[in-house]
Amino acid sequence: MAYYSVSDCTVIELDKHHSDRKGNLTVVENNKTLPFDVKRVYYIYDVPGGESRGSHAHRSLKQLIVAASGSFRVTLDDGTTKRSFILNRPYQGLCVMPGMWRDLDDFSSGAVCMVLASDLYDADDYIRDYQEFLDFRSK
Repeated sequence: MAYYSVSDCTVIELDKHHSDRKGNLTVVENNKTLPFDVKRVYYIYDVPGGESRGSHAHRSLKQLIVAASGSFRVTLDDGTTKRSFILNRPYQGLCVMPGMWRDLDDFSSGAVCMVLASDLYDADDYIRDYQEFLDFRSK
């Protein structure tokens, strides 16, 4: 099985339309903006100060993580290398490939983390134990 590395996960610029009178509009389109079709969208908000989210990996799910409001840090780990990203612009998204351990922390007050996922929820796709993740990556 081929595995992605943290260098395969990048911040992408989303299509942003600006109007002086009407604000901004950002567009995300399947297989145009993203390298996958979106099957599920969810968002995380009201994260108490000092708390973190994530702390898991996915076997096959691809995601685009966007700071729809505020800011937060995403740290990705491929079992060998870690890389951190500060997300703070609603017209940018972090494309996370399968097999990445992720931690989200340092949420600003009022931050909203929106996630566009390549598949529906599947509990079997999650790896929630770090040692199990390392074992998965070493296969």
